[in-house]
Amino acid sequence: MGITSIPSDLLGTRAGIFRSVLLTATVATATYLAAGLVLQPKGVKKQLITPSPRTRTLPTLSEEETLTLPYPPDALPGGRDVETPYGSIRVYEWGPEDGERVLFVHGISTPTVSLGDLGHEFVGKGCRVMLFDLFGRGYSDAPSDLVYDERLYVAQFLLVLASSKLSWTTFNLVGYSLGGGLCVLFTRYFPHLVSSLTLVASCGLIRPYHVGWKSRLLYNSGLLPEFLVKILVRRRIRPKAEQPAGVAGSADIASVETKKHLPNGDSDANGGAGFDSTSISKFRPKVTVSSIVGWQVDHHDGFVMAFLSTIRNAPIYAPQQDWVALHKILESRRRSEHDKEAGPISGLRAGKILMILGEDDPVVVKDETIEDAQNILGYDGVEIAVLPGGHEIPISASSRIASTVEAFWRKHLA
Repeated sequence: MGITSIPSDLLGTRAGIFRSVLLTATVATATYLAAGLVLQPKGVKKQLITPSPRTRTLPTLSEEETLTLPYPPDALPGGRDVETPYGSIRVYEWGPEDGERVLFVHGISTPTVSLGDLGHEFVGKGCRVMLFDLFGRGYSDAPSDLVYDERLYVAQFLLVLASSKLSWTTFNLVGYSLGGGLCVLFTRYFPHLVSSLTLVASCGLIRPYHVGWKSRLLYNSGLLPEFLVKILVRRRIRPKAEQPAGVAGSADIASVETKKHLPNGDSDANGGAGFDSTSISKFRPKVTVSSIVGWQVDHHDGFVMAFLSTIRNAPIYAPQQDWVALHKILESRRRSEHDKEAGPISGLRAGKILMILGEDDPVVVKDETIEDAQNILGYDGVEIAVLPGGHEIPISASSRIASTVEAFWRKHLA
């Protein structure tokens, strides 16, 4: 059967109808877009949030499968999910309601479950503790249209504190690794809220020469396309135990490359020989740090992005103006102790902070950190405690750390 011919006048009619429909659709679309521009204030954009495994993974698992996760959602007592404009934040809070309050802040790659034993130690001493997953880690969502800088992290601190049914207007602050740098940052702006500040294997004073050329090329050169950077970072931060053969692993501050071990400064500092294999908790000895980091890489779609943005923008490396500001705050507290007419100043009443370091930590090098902390804060502004171990000390030596902090409180805050 041949193709049926169509009269030219009918073709003209159909073309006219088509043009009419197209014109109507174009006008309607333009009207819709114009209305959106009018209704939406200039400069306002839709918030982009990458959900955590809480909403992406957990609903697909059975109860039994959930319990076998490296980081199950009920790994710590008193868990709650706090909805915020930046996404949901996982918070844990438990202990006597009238106890001394302690807020803990974890590192760049290990979620807050890594400080769970430390939280239990303080509760055993009668404290009320609160821990939370930083944005893009654990069960906290990842805002994907924001830079992971001081503004985002300080905002998260405040959101977490405000989420409690109890008053957290004064509290003790304990930060580990990245969390230590963030705690210094928070204390700079809200010193009146912080009764005492303890930094465990804290970043913020890491000397820049530890960053090798590979890290500079990957994180800050701008020479590589962003999609490729994310692929390489994903491989880079996966712990060795979770890596395919021949792929190097990394640790809590994965971009730090230490010259302590290799002269060319191109090896990833992995927090010490035992960091990746350290049990995350004495209550769960078969779960290692590496298994939890690997779980985040695989199941938290915002983890790699949050890690990368944090390396680029958070207070990790020296020099840090936050520490200079902290020096002035501590100095003013010490002066107020001798100037009775000035009256007491709330917060940091000891006029000094406590720094706990690992003897063999290749990420936060003990001797360098002590020298730099004393130069910036002054000998009167910092008390140093050195414990055996590497970058994993808050996980592996939680009891000794809790006792060290308690002794500092008795000595300076009683």
